[in-house]
Amino acid sequence: MLLVAMLVVMALAQKATVALSDFGPLDLVVGVAAGVATLFCYRRLSRFLERRQSVGELPRDRAWSRLLWGVVVGAGAFLSTMLVVFVSGGGQLATGNPGKLLATTGIMVCTAVTEEVVFRGIVFRVVEARFGTWVSLAVSAVFFGVVHLAGGSDTDWSAMLWGALAIVLQGGILLGAAYVATRALWMPIGIHFAWNLVEAGFGTAVSGKTNEFGSVVHTTLSGPTWLTGGSFGPEAGAAAILSCLVAAGLLLWFAVSKGRILRPGSTSRSVI
Repeated sequence: MLLVAMLVVMALAQKATVALSDFGPLDLVVGVAAGVATLFCYRRLSRFLERRQSVGELPRDRAWSRLLWGVVVGAGAFLSTMLVVFVSGGGQLATGNPGKLLATTGIMVCTAVTEEVVFRGIVFRVVEARFGTWVSLAVSAVFFGVVHLAGGSDTDWSAMLWGALAIVLQGGILLGAAYVATRALWMPIGIHFAWNLVEAGFGTAVSGKTNEFGSVVHTTLSGPTWLTGGSFGPEAGAAAILSCLVAAGLLLWFAVSKGRILRPGSTSRSVI
């Protein structure tokens, strides 16, 4: 019931943010408000439906620092991806369209919050409680990839299928690893937001969707598809998979060292 309810909230919040994305500076306010409203609904519904006294995955302490670290990791992972693409001669830059950057930022805030609440806050957490961390990491990553497959606009289904698999391997694993390492949603939200915003800023396709957002530059991906991701966008390329798996590996190593990997039937420990 919680998952269905938050899927509805996610759909409504994202559609409202996109629909109200032509109001200048208010675009950012709308996106942030939608994200805040999503977190409010999640807290209330989680306490009511799950009979929880507190929502431990949304702690108030160190929320901003974890968000900031997430932004650093997300931006760093995507910039590393594009560095590999450009060094290999797989991309060319042209003038972008910065006029919609405020709307883009608002949309990315809403997208990051709503999707992390659903995929890590509900799917990962509930599956982990029953089957343990490793199974949950795989299940939530696959679910994440399948949803992005359904939301893509690329007519080449082979490209879409590979793109969805790539998202499973990089975005799904990295965001799950960030949740395991911190036992909170703040860092995954920061990573998700920064990755999407920087990707949109480069003017490439985003998860198989043609980039209609504001961008600082426009990037044409001309290198081998296996490296750059081709029409699906950088997320489907080996460069992105490598950068995200390296970051995910470091986060999982940290989680293991702190004893934050849960066996089936375990309960989360408090974060040190």
